[in-house]
Amino acid sequence: MVGLPCSGKTTLARRLERTYSALRLTPDEWHTRLFGQDLDDLDHDARHDTVEALQWNVAERVLALGVDVILDFGFWARAQRDEMRQRAAALGADFRIHYAEASEETLLARLAARNAALPPATFALPEAMLKSWIPLFEPPTPEELEGSSSDDGSDEA
Repeated sequence: MVGLPCSGKTTLARRLERTYSALRLTPDEWHTRLFGQDLDDLDHDARHDTVEALQWNVAERVLALGVDVILDFGFWARAQRDEMRQRAAALGADFRIHYAEASEETLLARLAARNAALPPATFALPEAMLKSWIPLFEPPTPEELEGSSSDDGSDEA
């Protein structure tokens, strides 16, 4: 899953999980359960990296068993996506990007709605933080998406 917070990644991941009988691994769900709402904590990023590493270990085993895995990590940088593509290839697994694309206006509107009625296992994210992340995001190129899918992040099937 590729996209910024509030782009619809997890919504799409849940739909794909049902469609393909896949294991969905969403780091925020594990992170908030283990550490709570710790975005302001200096250890947040290290904890999040640890959760993603553990989830990749689970994914490796599940892929070896022949089950599809959805990594709902965000993968904001091309380098991260390339590394994951190489890891999947080393396991003999196929790799597909599902890109949840949303405009800044949509991201901010969804963030306001999300923060107003915070769903379980979701971080309360300040608008300024999301705005600071938008320029850091590297959208997938058409070549990366070849054989993959793009989604506008809507809840429509």
